[in-house]
Amino acid sequence: MLQLSYAQPAAEMDIFQSLPPEKQLSTFSGFPCASFIFIGRQAKVVKPIKVARNAPWVWRARFWGHEPQADSALLARGFHVVYCDVAELYGNAHAVEIWNQFYAFLHKAGLSSKVALEGFSRGGVYAYNWAIANPEKVSCVYADAPVMDLKSWPGGKGRGPGSPKDWELFKQDYNLQTEEEAAQFKGSPLDNVEKIVKGGYPMLHVCGDADEVVPIEENTTLFEQRVKALGGNITVIHKPGVKHHPHSLKDPSPIVAFILRATWRD
Repeated sequence: MLQLSYAQPAAEMDIFQSLPPEKQLSTFSGFPCASFIFIGRQAKVVKPIKVARNAPWVWRARFWGHEPQADSALLARGFHVVYCDVAELYGNAHAVEIWNQFYAFLHKAGLSSKVALEGFSRGGVYAYNWAIANPEKVSCVYADAPVMDLKSWPGGKGRGPGSPKDWELFKQDYNLQTEEEAAQFKGSPLDNVEKIVKGGYPMLHVCGDADEVVPIEENTTLFEQRVKALGGNITVIHKPGVKHHPHSLKDPSPIVAFILRATWRD
């Protein structure tokens, strides 16, 4: 495991003091967790026992608590881990605005000016669309079996089956009236690689090569090719024979090392 100076503590801070008094307290992987409502949305903040220098943080975009190995390891290294539910808005302008306010709230409460975004599955769209709007606020993106093209999932316009119910929700979220309008949609991360690369932050994708839900060749493979063609910084960890599940890695060390390097690369 990469050894960095993460043990240098930030100035004494307790972010829970900045959260609404109605918050509900529990634990997450043995660390204190606060759940609360933020402008009508479910939100969570988990704090480390000792805060690392500059108060770094990880922002889980979707599927809170699923395969938490990397989150738990980073909490042990002084990171906060946060969540704000924008399901199912598929990274549209309303979702981005909610997250803009959530970021401003947590940054004012003491967290670092840059955050590591963590997008599982459809959370990849959420994370990248916010990163496109806020490149200067992103230290890195870790995406796990991510949706890069909403026409692949939930659209099912390629090899995968898609999700008809979610496709209808997606069209509503983006005010797309017809299938023809949806076919012309250009708001997926795969459509905006140039904007993503201009952000300058490193990216890590962890994918199963046999993903039957979010086919890698329609999502991460195309994305990786376009990123590299533009000189962007992306690493892909392949899991041969693995389908959409399980996500992450049993040993999260490569993910943790990536986020640690990105957090203190400046």
